[in-house]
Amino acid sequence: MKQSFFPSRVIALYMAKLFLTRTFAILFGLVLVLQALDLLSESGRILAQPGNGEPQVWTYVSLRAPQIIATFLPFSVLLGTILTLITMNANSEVIALKAGGLSAHQVLAPLVIASFGVAIITFAFNDRIVSRATATLDQWQRVEYGPLPIDRGDRTNVWVRDGDDLIEVDQIRGRGDAVQLGSITVYDRDGGSLKSIIRAPRGRRVGNGWAIAPATRFDVASGRIANVGTIIVAPGVRPDQFTLGEVNADGLSFGALRSAIGDLADAGRPTKALEGSLWHKLSGPLSAVLMPLLGAVAAFGIARSGKLFIRAVIGMMLGFAYFVADNFALAMGNLGAYPPFLAAWAPFLLFFLIGEAVLIRTEE
Repeated sequence: MKQSFFPSRVIALYMAKLFLTRTFAILFGLVLVLQALDLLSESGRILAQPGNGEPQVWTYVSLRAPQIIATFLPFSVLLGTILTLITMNANSEVIALKAGGLSAHQVLAPLVIASFGVAIITFAFNDRIVSRATATLDQWQRVEYGPLPIDRGDRTNVWVRDGDDLIEVDQIRGRGDAVQLGSITVYDRDGGSLKSIIRAPRGRRVGNGWAIAPATRFDVASGRIANVGTIIVAPGVRPDQFTLGEVNADGLSFGALRSAIGDLADAGRPTKALEGSLWHKLSGPLSAVLMPLLGAVAAFGIARSGKLFIRAVIGMMLGFAYFVADNFALAMGNLGAYPPFLAAWAPFLLFFLIGEAVLIRTEE
């Protein structure tokens, strides 16, 4: 065993099986309890809508459960790690592995590999299931759990910058060159000073610009309103810049969010908060890889010394401290106080170093 970083195949599979079994058993229990509590608070609102009944309640459960799973899977990995290592320590299995010449890192290697697999599954689950469930549930909650409207891609209240000019569109229908604009307001500015305001009830794509009609122009200097008929505005503004409404990072997959950020940046709109959320779609699932490192303090030390429980508490404190720091950094990134990359990855790197320091100190 000294010649390999990993224990024997049998030991590695045994440890991984213990870890995964306990992790998903804890996750199942947490989801069952939390979903029941959440349903108690929301079932009244669901059933208050005329026509709703048991099918709508189960629809809510199917949309809410993926969110709960995504939120508490890292907690389950932490608790599964601690429970696995406590059991092995109490049964002197860790002592046997150490006596066989394995270092602390070699003892934890099977758990790290298994948690990396959990991280990959988590990313795929979040990207394919949680994002869609979140987007659908948000739409359903906006209509107070009434009949869910069909999403035809319509957007409302969209702002686009064209040089110094600002363009507001109340309603947008369609995609690509077939986009139809409704209730357009163009704020014609020169060097930051407002020169005129152009309004029109409808607009469409023409060549490189947008034809709006019948348009009226309000001249700020003279205070007069004039009918200008059909005019071309926003030359060079792409259709996808208009079709970007409110971007909900949690309701988009990684690829869709990255595309939305690029379109928003091209439209001159702020993207820092969304960039932090994009990076967090990677760092969030990878937090599962940290949990064996943070919970490793429960694996080492003599079980009969009476300090095993204290070691387990220290492991839980380190894990929960990471989640607090992660949420704090993400909130600061959304406020613009932290750069997006730092907001998503700083807690991960910080607690990786803390976990390594604790593990090395424990091994010494």
